[in-house]
Order: sequence, then structure tokens, then C-alpha cells
Amino acid sequence: MKRTGLLIILMTLTFTLRATHILIPMDESQKDHLKAYGVAYSMLTYDKEVDWLLNYRGGSFMVAHYDEFEKLCLLRGVSFEKISDAKAQAIRDEIENPVVNAAVVKLLTAPKIAVYSPKEAQPWDDAVTMVLTYAEIPYETVFDDEVLDGKLPLYDWLHLHHEDFTGQYGKFYATYRDAKWYKDQVAEAEAIAAKHGFEKVSEMKLAVVKKIRDFTLGGGFLFAMCSAADSYDIALAADGVDICAEMFDGDPADPKAQEKLDFSKTFAFKDFTLEKNPYVYEYSNIDIDPNHRPVSEENDVFVLNEFSAKWHVVPTILTQNHVRVVKGFMGQTTAFRSAMVKSNVTIMGENKSLNEVRYLHGTMGKGTFTFYGGHDPEDYRHMVGEPPTDLALHPNSPGYRLILNNILFPSAKKEKQKT
Repeated sequence: MKRTGLLIILMTLTFTLRATHILIPMDESQKDHLKAYGVAYSMLTYDKEVDWLLNYRGGSFMVAHYDEFEKLCLLRGVSFEKISDAKAQAIRDEIENPVVNAAVVKLLTAPKIAVYSPKEAQPWDDAVTMVLTYAEIPYETVFDDEVLDGKLPLYDWLHLHHEDFTGQYGKFYATYRDAKWYKDQVAEAEAIAAKHGFEKVSEMKLAVVKKIRDFTLGGGFLFAMCSAADSYDIALAADGVDICAEMFDGDPADPKAQEKLDFSKTFAFKDFTLEKNPYVYEYSNIDIDPNHRPVSEENDVFVLNEFSAKWHVVPTILTQNHVRVVKGFMGQTTAFRSAMVKSNVTIMGENKSLNEVRYLHGTMGKGTFTFYGGHDPEDYRHMVGEPPTDLALHPNSPGYRLILNNILFPSAKKEKQKT
């Protein structure tokens, strides 16, 4: 009887201590933060729930233990810990403590991702496609044809990057009008516009903007970086107004274009002033000109704001990181002027001393949008024609982590929460 009792105790102890969960830490102990997101995404493709432990060790992931998941972490070089059911419950209990600013969010499904990108090769790189490729997260490319043909509802998440939705071809005319890539870009845009019955590229781009707006209103997740963010809102405000100079659309811009802007139509920005000079590499004063910012690469940073994980779940998800201070980086649109951001928009990353916003989020209809300033989080001043960033050299990039927070955001079960 004594032996039987001892055996039962040992079996019970073994069952209690054996690994029943995998914890993927996202603090400084993680070898590859970026691939960790890809592992979490892959786990969702097995129809298994993943717990996102907001504010716990940098926003760690926890999932039931399966041999396939352990092998996945090992193959991709992602740090993980095998923990018992008792340890997993202890973590949940710690997080659920009302005085602890943390929360558990369940990730349920792998979102279907689309990246808006032209078919012609561009002389710059897209940070989102680079990090998706590095993290091994699948995506599909769409452009004007697919958007105008009504394909966006097939996707959960849409990314826009370094795009000009105003029809001014990125305002590259002054410097690159004789470059082959610029001429190819113009020819491609004009061909697509003609194909869909538009006389001007600006009119076609406005139709694309409205399709994206409807995608968001219907429940889609929109993420935009660099010039896509401000040119998108400018196009919405200028609906029905010609803001393009003659070299872009064949006729002069409306001299009263500024007074005719309708800021009630925009997502994030208000009260901005158009840059009417076609030779100036800016669309408006939403962007703070990098040449006018009193910072250098060494001291250019922005701070992630902290939110209540239990009450403001969405911005908490989108700001998960192992640091709160993130190094800045430039782009055609580097930083959003604070005074131009609408009051109902949540500011998630900013440099208050410079009155600039780098990272913001808002709700539009049933959907949401996130705008992120700058071009490449690990290339401070990315120039046209430069080689792409090798993310294997930056596996713990805080700036790239913000992008990947947005990738997983549509997966989250967000019940009874305030944004």
C-alpha cells in the first residue's frame, strides 16, 4: 500500500511538472523578436489559440505544448521555454491581478494579409514586406487593378507604403523626372487609369482611396507607413478638387484648392496646408521636414506611450515592445505634426519636445487604421536606389516590432474592451 501511494504521488508530481505549455518570451532574453511573431502566426495556422501576454516580459506568447511548435521555434532560432501547467496558471494569475498592468489576449486565427504595391519594380524597399518575408509570414500583393475590381474584402489586413495617392507621382519630378523608373511608374499609372476609364491618374487614385476607405469602414485593418499615410488623407480631403500641377495631369491646379479641402473626410489629420510647389518634395505641412528637425541620428528618438492593458487593450497590443524608447528614422514622411492630428486619434508614439507624432491609431466605422511615420526602422536615411536592409542583422529591432504588432492585431479576440 505504501509503495502504491508513493507511486501515485510520483505520477501526480510528474504530471504536474511536465511541460504542457510553450512560453515565447519577448523581453531582452529573446534571440529573435521578429521571427517570434512569425512563429506565433504559424501556430495560428494549426487552428490553435495563442495567448498574447500583454506587458508580461515584453509581450510574450504562450501556447499549449505540441512537438511541432517546439520544432518550429528551434528551426527558426526563436527562444522559448517549456513550462508546466502550474507555471502557466501562475503566469495567468499574476497577469489577472488588478494592480498589475497586464492582460491576456487570445489570438484565434491567422489573418489574411495584403500589401498594396505596384507591379513595376521600385527603387526603394518596403519595410513591411521585408519584415513579413524575414518573419516568414505569408502575404499577397495587390495594386490598383485588384482594389478597383473589389478584391479587398478577401483580406483582413491591408498595408500601404511609400505611395502617393494624390496623383503627383511622389513629387519626384524635380529630381527624377528623367529616370527610367520614374517614367515607368508614370506609364504604369496612366495605363491603369485608362483601363478603368479615368482621364487622370489623380482621379483613379482617388477611386482607390475610396475603396480602401470602404474596406476600413467595413471592418478592415489598415496600416500605412511613410508617405502613404499623409497622401491618403490629403486625397480624401481633396475629393473633387484638382491639387495637381500641370506636369502631373496636363492642366493647372485649382488656385483655390486649399480653401476647398474638406477635413471631415480624413482619417487622422486636420487643418493642414498643401505644398503647392511641384518642385518641393513634400505634400503638405503634416510632415515635419527632416531638414528642419533639430536632431541627429544619434539623438533622434520617440517614446511609446503606456496604456492600461486591462482597459485600453488595442493601443496596448500595438505598443508591445521590450523598450519604450525607439530610435527614429526618416522617410518622405518622417513625422506627423502634432497640431495636425485629430483629437479622436490615439497617439501611441511621439517626441513631445519636437511636437511630433510618429505612431498613431484610430477607429473608422467597424475597422481601424494605424499610421507610422518614416520609411525603414533600421535605415535612418534610406535613399532612392540603396540596397535593402538585412534584417538578420536586426532581429531584435523595436521599430520593426511595432509593424508586427499590427500584423497580429486582427487575430486578437477583443471583448469588453475600451480603446
